[in-house]
Amino acid sequence: MRNRLVTAVVTLLFTGIVFAQETATDETVMDLEQLQEAFSWNFDTPIEVQTVAEGLHVFFGVGGNIAVSIGESGVLVVDDQFPEMIPKVNEAIAELGGGLIDFAINTHWHFDHADGNKALGPAGSWIVAHEHSAEMMAKDNIINLVIAKYKQDAYPPAARPVISFADRMTFHFNGGDIDVIHAGAAHTAGDVAVIFRKQNAVHFGDVFNKLGYPFIDVDSGGSIDGMIRFCETVYAELNPDTIVIPGHGVVTDMPDLAAYIDMLKTVRQRVKALIDDGKSLVEVEAAHVTADLSERYGDVLQSLGFVNRVYTSLTK
Repeated sequence: MRNRLVTAVVTLLFTGIVFAQETATDETVMDLEQLQEAFSWNFDTPIEVQTVAEGLHVFFGVGGNIAVSIGESGVLVVDDQFPEMIPKVNEAIAELGGGLIDFAINTHWHFDHADGNKALGPAGSWIVAHEHSAEMMAKDNIINLVIAKYKQDAYPPAARPVISFADRMTFHFNGGDIDVIHAGAAHTAGDVAVIFRKQNAVHFGDVFNKLGYPFIDVDSGGSIDGMIRFCETVYAELNPDTIVIPGHGVVTDMPDLAAYIDMLKTVRQRVKALIDDGKSLVEVEAAHVTADLSERYGDVLQSLGFVNRVYTSLTK
C-alpha cells in the first residue's frame, strides 16, 4: 500500500507529468485537502520501518522518507512528513526503544517533508533547517508543480526552525558525527544532505528521488545545474559502501546514486543542445530526450515535468 501510494504521488505530482504547453494557472492553486483528495493520500497508512544500520532506521509512510537515529543521546529525525503521521512515528520510535524526538532536521521546506513540524515543534522538538528553508517556512508560498500549484501557508512560529545555518553544521549525537551539508541550491534553494558518519549513511532529501525523475522547484531557486553540483559535492564526501536514503523510494547504494547523477547530466546535455539549436519547450518535449532512460526512470510521459523544469532552469 505504501509503495503504491508514494509512487502515485511522486510520479503524478513531484515528477510533474505534463502535456505540451500545459502549465498551471492561478485557478489550479490547490490546498492540502484538495491534494489529499486528488492523489488519494491516506493518513491512516501505517509506518513501515527499515533498520539500515545499528541505531539508524528509515520510516516510510505518507510523504518523504524519515531517517531516525536512536541512541544514548536521544532521538534525531531527518524530515517528518505530516502532523497526522507523527503519532504513528512516535509509536514506531517507542517500539524501537526511543523516547520523544529531540531534533528534527528538515532537508528542505516542502510540505511533504516538513509539515510534521506543526506537531513536533509545539511538543518540544528542536527543528533545524538551512537558512533559506527557514525563511520560506515563515511566509506563504506557491509551489509550481507544472500541472498544478500548491499553496503552502506560513508555518506557525512554534513549527519553524529554531536553528538554521548557511553551509554546514555537525551534531555529535548518539556516539557519532552527523554532518548536515548545504551544497548550494538544487531541488530548492535550501536543500541539505545529512550524513550519519557512524552508520555510513546519507539522507539526500528530494535532491535524490528513487521513484523516477526528480522535481526541480525552479520558482524557488532550484536548477538542473544545482542538482548536479549538489549530488557530486555530497558524493565526494561518501565512500563506496555508503547507504543512500532518497527523499522518496527505497533505500539504495552508491552505484545507484552514480547512475542517477549520470542521468541528470545526460538530460541536461541533451536539453541544452536543443536550446542552443533554437528549439522551443514544445519542441524539446517532443524530442523525447529521455526515451533510452525509460526502463530505469520512467517513460517519456513521466519525464516531461522533469524536462520542463530542466528547460526552464537553463533558459531562466
